[in-house]
Amino acid sequence: MEQDSTARIDAGLRAWIAAAPPGSQLPSSRTLVAQYGASPVTVQKAMRRLAAAGLIESRPGVGTFIRTLRSPRPADHGWQTSALGTPPARVSVLSSTQRTVAPDAIGLHSGYPASDLLPERLVRAALARAARSRAAVMRSPAAGMPELQEWFAGELAASAPAGVVPPSARDVVITSGSQGGLSSIFRGLVGPGQPLLIESPSYWGAMLAAEQTGVVLVPVTSGAEGPDPDEVDRALARTGARVFYAQPTFANPTGARWSTENARAILDVVRRRGAFLIEDDWAHDLAIDVEPVPLASSDDEGHVIYLRSLTKSVSPAVRVAALVARGPARERILTDRAAESMYVSGVLQSAALDVVTQPAWRTHLRGVRQQLRARRDLLLDSVSAHAPSAHIDITPGGGLNLWARLPDGTDTALLVREAEARGLIVAPGGEWFPAEPPAPYIRLNYASEDPRRFPEAAQILGEALEHVAGSADPRPPQPAS
Repeated sequence: MEQDSTARIDAGLRAWIAAAPPGSQLPSSRTLVAQYGASPVTVQKAMRRLAAAGLIESRPGVGTFIRTLRSPRPADHGWQTSALGTPPARVSVLSSTQRTVAPDAIGLHSGYPASDLLPERLVRAALARAARSRAAVMRSPAAGMPELQEWFAGELAASAPAGVVPPSARDVVITSGSQGGLSSIFRGLVGPGQPLLIESPSYWGAMLAAEQTGVVLVPVTSGAEGPDPDEVDRALARTGARVFYAQPTFANPTGARWSTENARAILDVVRRRGAFLIEDDWAHDLAIDVEPVPLASSDDEGHVIYLRSLTKSVSPAVRVAALVARGPARERILTDRAAESMYVSGVLQSAALDVVTQPAWRTHLRGVRQQLRARRDLLLDSVSAHAPSAHIDITPGGGLNLWARLPDGTDTALLVREAEARGLIVAPGGEWFPAEPPAPYIRLNYASEDPRRFPEAAQILGEALEHVAGSADPRPPQPAS
């Protein structure tokens, strides 16, 4: 019944928009509720459809208006096609996770937590103190602020088992977010035209950094407990690769966590092959059910290059990360970082150190853990109730995302468009595969949206899946005559 009412309002408003001049103000929500005898929620759904279609625009504090053209004719940028040439495989379009959306849409596509999951007061106070300190006018060392280097080294050393020499502050290189660290690792340790093993699926940003460096990606299938160690061994032997990029803990996008047995076996393979394992511990501070223990804490021979970012746990505005590497590998990476960006802002480093050394930081993390658990479970339950054909195999023990397998044959691009037309933004799973996706997937972020809207989001997803399934042609293709 509600769906019929939404469609009726949508059709009526489209007819009104077609007859009215551009820039006209739409009737108020109260007027539309009375005119169509519908609920305010139904009216808002219809308005979201029109906004997603680009027909209307909302002006906060003023009202909703028919969208007007900003210029008399579309700009012609065709000349850039010849100037730019053929694009690398993954840089022709912006990732779906970086899109901006209508303010009233339900956004489950983002790669970041909502602001209410961040230590906002700590961050604001830390930035104010940093701005008054010498860091505001001083150049930082190329490898980073010594005190921050020491903190990252201490965090890793706290997990080191007996008999393993923990890293020192000198082994740490501070970077402006993990993305810059990945680029330097790929340039310094792999190089153009050389193979890089990578889990499939894996973080799209790592694939982007690798491909911009000219690295050749070699996918290795990874499941709920990580990749098969024998397959990793065979891939290293077959390709001659000497570097394996992986996310052993709360992988993005799947949420998978390597089993203890797999982690040990893969580390043994890497050591035996004389290779490097890049351990991207992106969600270290976003644990829910288990405490993360980095593989790097068990390695003192320099085989594991460890990467940890504070961007998602402290603030997206405080782009500070660290990589831990030993021996000549560390020097190569540091040289590349210095050539790329010279150094990381001292103000941001000082603010990050201020936040993570406050007593309230640990209290904040405990509270975030509870909130992430509640949001994860609510979205799981909502999808199960309203979109059961979107199957979620892994209940992540941390991180931000659910990885949903769609029915075979689902047109993922069509599903994403249909969901957006109904007011829900999701990320298509193809972006996380270094080769062709073996099945249709979508990624759902349970930390980026008001959880009270999760049941509505799941209902929209279910409706979109039904619509896409119903629009598919069930007849097999006919041979050409």
